[in-house]
Amino acid sequence: METAFTRLVGVRCPIVQTGMGWVAGPRLVSAAANAGALGVLASATMTVDGLREAIREVKSRTDAPFGVNLRADARDAGDRVRVMVDEGVRVASFALAPSRELISELKEAGVVVIPSVGARRHAEKVAAWGADAVLVQGGEGGGHTGEVATTVLLPQVVDAVDVPVVAAGGFFDGRGLVAALAYGAVGVAMGTRFLLTSDSTVPDAVKARYLAATVRDVTVTRAVDGLPHRMLRTELVESLERSGRVRALARAVRHAARFRRLSGLGWGQMVREGLALRHGKDLSWSQVLLAANTPMLLRSAMVDGRTDLGVMAAGQVAGVIEDLPSCAELVERLMAEAWSAMGGLPVSGGSMPADGGDPRRRSDSRVNAVGEGAGEDAGGRRPPPLSR
Repeated sequence: METAFTRLVGVRCPIVQTGMGWVAGPRLVSAAANAGALGVLASATMTVDGLREAIREVKSRTDAPFGVNLRADARDAGDRVRVMVDEGVRVASFALAPSRELISELKEAGVVVIPSVGARRHAEKVAAWGADAVLVQGGEGGGHTGEVATTVLLPQVVDAVDVPVVAAGGFFDGRGLVAALAYGAVGVAMGTRFLLTSDSTVPDAVKARYLAATVRDVTVTRAVDGLPHRMLRTELVESLERSGRVRALARAVRHAARFRRLSGLGWGQMVREGLALRHGKDLSWSQVLLAANTPMLLRSAMVDGRTDLGVMAAGQVAGVIEDLPSCAELVERLMAEAWSAMGGLPVSGGSMPADGGDPRRRSDSRVNAVGEGAGEDAGGRRPPPLSR
């Protein structure tokens, strides 16, 4: 399926596997890329040298385009950008809005820049600064999230900016892709759905915990770092929410000490990072420390399998996912579902197609409820691609 997004980044399918810390490593990213999606490597939990090694490992596993997710506020963001450029990475994505200067540097090197945003004004800002596209995450998405649902936020952003918009938050199947296209997006991004694949390196026991979750088991809490954070409700989360200040601070110091040893950061740097997140927010000192070492809380679950010591970021879709396909199986199934959903939608005059609805088999395949069709008509001619 061809859209403005697939043309922009050079992938076969308008699907993004998001850059999840401790989850989106070389194995998952290369599997997603080989399946036709845009795999995105999570770099925030890597050293600069580790990032270079991870990029080279992905390149050894696939010839398809892939991206790297960066923290725009990282002190070594410039070094990471130079690694990406040196290694020929196709796409840079950001969890926080990059500066105008960083966008310019990447674009001058031929890298496609796709920041993630959670509000219309943020999308307008980065689009004005030269971003090639924006990824819009609604409140259903996992990790740090906003309050506005994707179905409300997405059309706002589509109407506000002239760059392609990728939708995130609440997507897990082909019906969601079609819905996003109908809203004017050019693709969807999924995190939890790719986490729950056989190509994901997350421990089996942790995957089982996700699969057992219902929609009601996915919650938004501020207890971890003072910011709205969507995750599975676990004993740790409940304990943090019940903890008094002294107990919470003691727990935060223990986690911070572990993260300091792993990351090589000094106490001063960790506190500075926590204070940066505290800016403009009423965070306790325990939340400052937890904000600085949230990566360790994620690592405890996603790498070590310790659901009792770690947090498990999760989109609301965790409550409706029931299997662990490979990335190839997932993308193939999702695209088949999308074509089926588009074929079943009313076309001009409200009539339903008589041939089962697959636009690829119809001579008038360029006409459907989403927009211009993709695929070939009966005469072998390729109609105009889907676009906003």
